[in-house]
Amino acid sequence: MPLFADLLGWISAAVMLYGYAMVSSSRMAGDGLPYQVINLVGSVALMVSAASHSAWPSAILNVAWAMIGLAAVIRNARSDRRTVGLR
Repeated sequence: MPLFADLLGWISAAVMLYGYAMVSSSRMAGDGLPYQVINLVGSVALMVSAASHSAWPSAILNVAWAMIGLAAVIRNARSDRRTVGLR
């Protein structure tokens, strides 16, 4: 499990840095669904990695980050459904 958790942590950190770089370079919208999904998936993976190493402050931070990301994904999905006339 430690090797898996380490790999998961490194990969998810790289994915989140990619999203941040894309937003910072104006290649991706910070309030768009792709960026929010990257943040949600990355934060959940980092939470698992941090918890497996008993790094509780980081794990709890990523729980909060995931909750914010989930709220943003839901908001974007609802907005997209309204745009195409669905409810």
